[in-house]
Amino acid sequence: MAINVDTVYKTVLLILNKEQRGYMTPDEFNKMGQQVQLEIFEKYFEDLNQLIRSPQTESDYADRVTYLEEKISAFETVSPNYLVTNGIANLTNVHRLNTVAYNGIELQSVGRKEYYNIIRSPLTKPTTKYPIYLQEGSTLKIQPDSIGSVELSYLTTPVQPVWGFTVDANLQISIYNPASSASTNFGLHISEQTEVILRILAYAGIIIRDPQVVQIAQAQVQQQNINEKS
Repeated sequence: MAINVDTVYKTVLLILNKEQRGYMTPDEFNKMGQQVQLEIFEKYFEDLNQLIRSPQTESDYADRVTYLEEKISAFETVSPNYLVTNGIANLTNVHRLNTVAYNGIELQSVGRKEYYNIIRSPLTKPTTKYPIYLQEGSTLKIQPDSIGSVELSYLTTPVQPVWGFTVDANLQISIYNPASSASTNFGLHISEQTEVILRILAYAGIIIRDPQVVQIAQAQVQQQNINEKS
């Protein structure tokens, strides 16, 4: 279940107005919303790495890893016939690449130097039974270049949250437009709603130049992170 963008924005405004701290425009909210979403999304992988390195009880470890994997799973995608042209596959909306396969065979990921050494040597030249790939930014170089398509498993980039609106000419206020063509909810797990709100409030404090809002929001985010790991 996704986080409702209207709920988050109205909660942020309610807190700011209640404390008479100022106002965050829809445009500011949309920009900060995407920044916050990406921060939390990247934090999933940092937390997962910490869990793997830290000694824990078996049941506690399994629960925490399962919980993180559940949050990440919403972004998992498999494209069974991803186009490759002359050994090049251009990655679109790919945040993190998991696996690349051809005819059920997983391609070996290699470094730049290794890639060119392999394709230049007749003895190690890749075949359809032993294919390789080199990732350079948003491009995959695949060998042999006779491969026309591959199966990609990857994590997509979270979609930009958007609080869409129309302006009431008489009241001169912005009115939420829930239509799918106008608004987009946060892609994060519903359990992240509180942290999304707190992090946006921290940015709101910067925008309205109120350090107290920043300090309070950041302190609560930090405490929430501690509670999740304790």
